[in-house]
Amino acid sequence: MRASLTLSSKNYSSWSLRGWLLVRFAGLPFDEVMVSPDDADARKELLLLAPSIRVPCLSHEGAKVWNTLAIAQYLDEVCPQAGLLPADRLARAHCRSICGEMNSGFANLRASLPMNLKARHPGFKVWAGAQPDIARVLEIWTDCLATYGGPYLFGERRTIADAMFAPVCTRFHTYDVPLPEPCRRYCETILAMPEMQEWIAAAKAEPDDIEELDMDF
Repeated sequence: MRASLTLSSKNYSSWSLRGWLLVRFAGLPFDEVMVSPDDADARKELLLLAPSIRVPCLSHEGAKVWNTLAIAQYLDEVCPQAGLLPADRLARAHCRSICGEMNSGFANLRASLPMNLKARHPGFKVWAGAQPDIARVLEIWTDCLATYGGPYLFGERRTIADAMFAPVCTRFHTYDVPLPEPCRRYCETILAMPEMQEWIAAAKAEPDDIEELDMDF
């Protein structure tokens, strides 16, 4: 049986994007199961009102796995040839740490810069409360790119970390966040990936908008 991955909006759901990229990076064949934007539970998750995040959800050979970090760990177990974690022990520890930080933190960044791939806001003034989160993301990226040489966070091969931080790249693009040059190049690398181009095209083709996430300026 092919795996299946339950997703919500491609335009608004950063968690769905993370899970989808992870499965694509792993090379695991799967079918997409889209949850309607009218689904009450999915809308709560998108609006950061849900106590837990259960989309995306991967179903594979009897296993049902939700939470993006759990999906990443499961895929590393069943698709070890994909190299979702770095080969070096110390780099693996580093990768797990920053992925865990993204999975559980950056609440102000999520709230003030909601993912919206259809939107573009040049000169956007970022809420002051989100600035420490942005600074921390840039610190992580700068450290990883300097340590492992790029173009991805842990070198020449894409890892779990790139899937976890990919939605941040879209947010920085949407809201015109100023970036130091190495971080700007990293964002361009992520956004240019064929998988990202495919996802963005599908997001822009979505017919339904969620008014609460469409900010007016």
